[in-house]
This record gives sequence, C-alpha cells and structure tokens, in this order.
Amino acid sequence: MDNDALIDRLRRIVGAKHCLTDPSQTERFRKGWRSGQGEAIAVVRPGSLVEQWKVLQACVAADKIVIMQAANTGLTEGSTPKGSYDRDVVVISTLRMDGIHLIRDGRQIVGLPGSTLYKLEELLDPLGREPHSVIGSSCVGASIVGGICNNSGGALVRRGPAFTELSLHARLNADGTLELVNNLGIDLGNDPEEMLAKLERGDFRAEDIHDDAGRASDDDYASRVREVDAATPGRFNADPRGLHEASGSAGKLAVFAVRLDTFPTVEGAKTYYVGTNDTAQLTALRRALLSELDELPISGEYVHRECFEISRKYGKDTLLMIHWLGTSRMPMLFGIKEALDARLHKIGLLPGNLLDRVMQGLSRLFPEALPKRLLRYRDRFEHHLILKVAGTSADRAEAILNRTVGSDGWFLCDKDEAAKATLNRFAAAGAAARYQVMLGKDAGDLLPLDIALRRNDADWFEVLPKDLDDQIAAKIYYGHFLCHVLHQDYVLKAGTDTKAVKARMLELLDARGAEYPAEHNVGHLYEAKEALCDHYKRCDPTNSFNPGIGKTSRKKNWAA
Repeated sequence: MDNDALIDRLRRIVGAKHCLTDPSQTERFRKGWRSGQGEAIAVVRPGSLVEQWKVLQACVAADKIVIMQAANTGLTEGSTPKGSYDRDVVVISTLRMDGIHLIRDGRQIVGLPGSTLYKLEELLDPLGREPHSVIGSSCVGASIVGGICNNSGGALVRRGPAFTELSLHARLNADGTLELVNNLGIDLGNDPEEMLAKLERGDFRAEDIHDDAGRASDDDYASRVREVDAATPGRFNADPRGLHEASGSAGKLAVFAVRLDTFPTVEGAKTYYVGTNDTAQLTALRRALLSELDELPISGEYVHRECFEISRKYGKDTLLMIHWLGTSRMPMLFGIKEALDARLHKIGLLPGNLLDRVMQGLSRLFPEALPKRLLRYRDRFEHHLILKVAGTSADRAEAILNRTVGSDGWFLCDKDEAAKATLNRFAAAGAAARYQVMLGKDAGDLLPLDIALRRNDADWFEVLPKDLDDQIAAKIYYGHFLCHVLHQDYVLKAGTDTKAVKARMLELLDARGAEYPAEHNVGHLYEAKEALCDHYKRCDPTNSFNPGIGKTSRKKNWAA
C-alpha cells in the first residue's frame, strides 16, 4: 500500500476531517510542548476505539511507524516524531476518545486513550475521591493513559508513580501480527471489534470485573518513600518495579484503556509555607515528616527563590488563567494557542513566539498575583517549601516545623495563599520556557533535567563547578522534595554548547548516585537504561511503535 492508498483508507475510517496531511495543520501534533519536532505523512484522530483499531491495522499493513499521542504535554519530546526514520510516520491522536467509566463505586476507573486527569477530577469530586495526580500536569490537560505509559510521578507523596498491571492494548508481534491483548480484568468477549465497542459503551456487568487480576496502583510506594536511610532513589523511570505492559511503555504499545485505583479525598487538609536559608533545616524537616508522622504528608513542593521569581514574572498569565477559569478550560486555551502559533509561524515577517510575547506583555498589566506573605518570604529566604498535611497530622507537623526551621520559618496558609503558592510552583515549567523566549538572542538553549536523588542524600541542593555555572544564565530549581525528585531547568547563555553542558551535568549526577529521568521519562532527550530498553523490546519486537525513544534504534526490528 503506497502513501496515497493508505491516506485514502484512513480517511474512509475516520472521515477526511480527522485525517490531516497539510503540514500547517499537523504541526501542533508534530511539535513537542516545550521542544522537539519531526515529520509525519498524516495525523489521524479516530473517534472510537474501533476506529483506532482499524487505523492501526491499516498502518501495520502499510508498514508505517505509529506514534500514539494523547495530550502532548510531555516535557521530553516523547510523543512526537523526531529525526529521520527508515519508514514513514503516522501520528494517532487519541483525544477524541476521552471516556471514563467509574467501577466499584468509584474506587476504580477505566480510562480510554484520550481521557484526561482534569475530567477525572470532576467525575470523582462528588464521590469524595481523587485520581493519582490532581495538580501540575493536569493544568494543561495531561492524559491518564499518557501518565501510565510514562510512569509519571506527580506531587502526591503517598501515591508514587502512575502504575497499573491492568490494561487493554494492541501489540505488534515479531511475526507481524497485530494482537489485541485484554488484561483489564474485565470480561469483554473475544472478537476485537466487539470487545472495543462494548468497552467504549461501558457494556459490562459488575460480575464481569475481576478483583484478583492485578494491581491498579503502586501500592508499595508509601512504605518505600519512608525509607529515609536508603542509599537509592525512591522512584525513577527505569525502575523495573514500575515496568509492566502499558506501564512505562512510552508508546511502544497502542493502549486502548487502563484500569486504575482512586483515592479518598483528605478532608480538613492544611497547607504551610516554609522558608529557610539553610538546606540542612529542610533535610531535617524532610526526614522527620517521613519518619514521625503516622499519616504521610499529602505533598511537599520545593521552590528555590530564583524559580519563585521567574515563575512569578513569566508564569503569571498561566497562574491567573487557572485561578480564574480552573483547570478544565486550560486544554482548550492551550489548543487555541498552539493552532494560532502554527498559523503565525507561516508569516515570515512576524517575530518568533509572538503569542508568548503578547501574553507576557498583557500579564504585566494586571496587579500582583501573589499574596504579600509569600512575597515577604521570597525576600527573606532562598529556599521555600509548600507543605500540605492532613488536619489530623497538623499538631505534630507544626511541632516538627518548630523544631527544624523555627517558629519564624513557617506560617499556616489561608485558602488564597495555599492556592496561589501551589499555582506559582506549577507554573514553573512553562515559565522557564517563557523566560528563555523573552531573553531572545541573549539566551541559549533550555536544558531541563528531571532527577531522583538517593533517599538518604543530605546534600541535595546542587552546587556546580564555577566553569559550568558560568555558562548558565538562570537555574530554575523546583520539585517534589519529600520524594527527593527535583526538576532542574537551566537557561544557558548564548553560544553555549548544550550537549557538552548536559554531558557534564549527567556525570555529576552519576557521581551523586542519582537516577534520571525521574518521572518525565526518557523521550528523545535521555538515553534509556537497560531495564527500559528491555521493556521496550518486549512490548514492541518489530520496533514499529515510537522507534528511537530513549535514543534507541529507529530501524525496523531494532537493527543497529
């Protein structure tokens, strides 16, 4: 089947409107949220699971590479094409298939390929339950399946990486046959199209659901994170414990559905804002919270002062939009921005990143977004922590705070302070990219690192050699401190050799016993370690789904 014949077949399956071939229309699907871009002969947007199955069959018959894509919110270029391949690429965008089924009275859910965390939050809220992740990536509409495929970590200390052993997926076997594998633990029959149609309708009974089919979350993590004397990281993408079929597959399987646990909402939670100029105080605080509290903290988000200020200035528009509109509107707004960016990019006389520059300018017209007490802590302290605990743990947590950082190093947030502090933290990733844009010719590349430190590492704050530090315009440090997962984004100075700087950075991390990436997965920015490579080859023996991920082979059958 040549390309014209394939595209004609794809159009007959999904409709011409949902089979895009014009490069200006496909650009936003071929371009990563923060970096990365490649070519594809088509972007296909199936509207049902049966359509997705038929699209896969057509692509396999035509010997094309398939890249599965949901919300495309990843930070490491993992859901877009990049570089050259030995076969043509078809991107399958799953966002039209966003159904979610609540099962077992909402204690578990079945999420379809395009289902999003923000939609799941809305479904679960009346039931007093929450998904694995409730803020951060969900602000820009991250998908449930994308989180599972990348073992995304999230901010919530008790829940660990996104993980399940229960999925329905298509696998391309070594002999070239496309197989639909039902390991959801739900009886759906045997015919692929009938199975997929039943699942999409939710046409199954309580007795069709099996509770002994496998785990639907990383239920060991809570005990693992408490091991503060362990000389290894608590969670990272190459950890073999998190690699099971769809979990950690990074697009090497075509996932149709995942089954996941949900979690009770913690009532009466309290949020504290902590500041210090002594990293040893935060180390002592972390160890005490994880060791002494009967209930683990809900979250503990670290923000360095430079990150606080860059996020405050260059993430202000994001903070205000989420504050005013909520998370549910964000995917639509980001989609509009991406579409406009693609159109404006074709007009050569306009400056690059015009919309970012316009939005940055507009954000300056609004009054200060952050509460005064947060700004005073910015002035007083270099290191900040946003700590959230259950109300039943508040007294003991406050005693620990007094003992470690002192009574003048923390305050209990009111509702507005808690919300604004959290949003300022989660605007950081986008703010780093905006800051680089606004520097213009004075900036080099943006180098993001996503690292997991040893659980017993007392010297967690990075101090770079002077020759390396001199090549960096800004260091933006933030992360999930209690899990010892840090995000370190570097805006390099103009003319800096990015590859050389990154190599030096990784050498330093290796010497510290850190693992990387921690939760954003390898994408096209990191080299996949042995455990990940082995998992990819088990999932995709012909190397037809998302080849090249983790800097592995891009060739058919994993040829060298």
